[in-house]
Amino acid sequence: MAVISELIRSEADQTLSFGDYTLSSKTKKDDFSFNGSNYKVKTFKEITKLERDDMFVYESVPGTAVNHLKITDDVVTFIVEGANDAEFTLELDPETEYEISIDGAYSGTMKTNLGGKLSVGVELEEGMPVSVRVERA
Repeated sequence: MAVISELIRSEADQTLSFGDYTLSSKTKKDDFSFNGSNYKVKTFKEITKLERDDMFVYESVPGTAVNHLKITDDVVTFIVEGANDAEFTLELDPETEYEISIDGAYSGTMKTNLGGKLSVGVELEEGMPVSVRVERA
């Protein structure tokens, strides 16, 4: 896995990949069409943010590269890579419990806040992608 040099792209398996944590200045790409929605990505070494139809989807601090993001009604899966440990936030259903797995290991259950935000810290090392699964409990 590596950074997404085009900032955002669709994959053959109907998933999205986005982000470039190696950039020194904020870079963005608007109006990326995928499955009937418009996506916007902003990314650089300090933050990576993804929006769909002007609504929050994903944010990480510091910046990351996300590969094969797939979102269904009950499950969000993706592979994340970064230069350092990061915290990512997802927009999910409000006040709902989700089970978190990192690299196939169960990491616990978390409940979203009133706004539906769920934040998870993940240990990252450059060149070592980590798989994430967030599933409605």
